[in-house]
Amino acid sequence: MSFRKPASFKDYLMHLGVLLGSSLLIVVIVFYIWLPLTTNHGETITVPDIKGMTVSELDEFLSKRSLRFEATADSSYSPNHPPLAVLRQVPAPNTKVKENRKIYVTLNAESPPKVRMPKVEDLSLKSAMMVLKSYDLKLGAVKYVPDVFFGVVHESRMNGRVVLEGERIEKGSSIDLIVGDGYGNTVFQSPRLIGLEQEEAEIAIIGSGLKIGKISTTNKSLAGFSALDSLGGDILEYREIAPGTVQQQYPRPERRVQIGDPVDIWIYKPDSVSNTATILDNQ
Repeated sequence: MSFRKPASFKDYLMHLGVLLGSSLLIVVIVFYIWLPLTTNHGETITVPDIKGMTVSELDEFLSKRSLRFEATADSSYSPNHPPLAVLRQVPAPNTKVKENRKIYVTLNAESPPKVRMPKVEDLSLKSAMMVLKSYDLKLGAVKYVPDVFFGVVHESRMNGRVVLEGERIEKGSSIDLIVGDGYGNTVFQSPRLIGLEQEEAEIAIIGSGLKIGKISTTNKSLAGFSALDSLGGDILEYREIAPGTVQQQYPRPERRVQIGDPVDIWIYKPDSVSNTATILDNQ
């Protein structure tokens, strides 16, 4: 085959135009017709959010959306998700991908991994909470016990038993903390004085670490005593008391008091009973 040599500049331009046109046509056909047909150009799928789904649900769910999945070798643990549930996924939700794209998932472990119980005794409650969180342990109930140091951890418990430092327990376990209340043994229940003679009541007040407050008289001869009803509930049973005995007190019996608190008492004294001072009054 022979090519005719351009006879003139006009012929040269015509040949150049044909060459450029053919090249442009080839580019259009390749990039805008052939490649889109072979690569499904423009046909994408939005990646769904599959976090929290279990592995048994993924096959059917993703196949309906022309997607696949593969579990990574790594596994994590979250107490807030069931075993073998998806914790992480790549690509992320709402990402545009091609049809039949594989989604890589990280699954929740089938059983909680174990950690060694950290030392929380003698730490402040705030510090102990931070330590538990760093070990993926949960804070359970906080119970306060008498102690002059407020918020200091005495011991840790799990399911009612003491957990020892270094003991292997499951991640996500709930740990109860026994903590000091800051009052020590200075907080206790007020003594029961009703029905006691005045001198006995005063001795009981002082012996409990309390102070004798205001002493008043009353002509009421009935005083309330704790009793149980037929159903075992607490009730007040009113009975006659002897002259010179305590008819009422404040704070009431078994109320919370602190060392040094005053206790007021009311003494039953009918008109025929003289108001003589007790031995403690003369001291």
